[in-house]
Amino acid sequence: MPVPPSSPADDEQAPTGSRSGTTVLCAVALLVLAVSLVGGNDTSADSSRPPLAAQPGVSAPSAAGGQADTETETDAETDTDLPRSKPVRLLIPEISVDAPFTDLAIGANGQLEPPPPDDTNLVGWYAKGASPGERGTSIIAGHVDTKTSAAVFAYLGRLDEGDVFHVRRADGRQASFEVDGLETFDKDDFPSKRVYGDADRAEVRLITCAGDYDRKAKDYTENLVVFAHLV
Repeated sequence: MPVPPSSPADDEQAPTGSRSGTTVLCAVALLVLAVSLVGGNDTSADSSRPPLAAQPGVSAPSAAGGQADTETETDAETDTDLPRSKPVRLLIPEISVDAPFTDLAIGANGQLEPPPPDDTNLVGWYAKGASPGERGTSIIAGHVDTKTSAAVFAYLGRLDEGDVFHVRRADGRQASFEVDGLETFDKDDFPSKRVYGDADRAEVRLITCAGDYDRKAKDYTENLVVFAHLV
């Protein structure tokens, strides 16, 4: 099984109960690789694997341009991207998110370990992929709910194109991202390359559970993905 390579050095209150009322499990199914976002202590019957790691990319030439254009575009993008730095806090003003980060790594079972299920105000980032603000695709995952209450990404689906959120970083910088769009994907038909594939600029994917909760499988049927880029 392949393991991702390391990247270079509102006023409205949240609901008081979980959507399912039971232990929640959310798995993101991919064509080849997958990330499992688990709420509660159950394990998935699915065989989940880690996401594609974001790697520094090279801009493709434009239809009318040649090699010189490619180099110019790459240089321009690099100038706007930030160096690698660990994320410290996620701020999404539109949905009142103010949450610390935890590192997510690949566990012994080959799955991306989820954020701890007992902390409803915590997000995780795939620490061996691109850091938020660094060139590439950074993966940020959070629970929509747990077995006891709503969680950090309960209102993620309320974001709109053009909304801006921020990531405070360990280097003291704040990376701001503009939402390009939101899409919901069936777990069994998840576009892994599109969501986790490399990018020629600094991008972020915010991912959480969506759709119906299957009590028998202890799994949500869909995943919500927010696509965003550094501004």
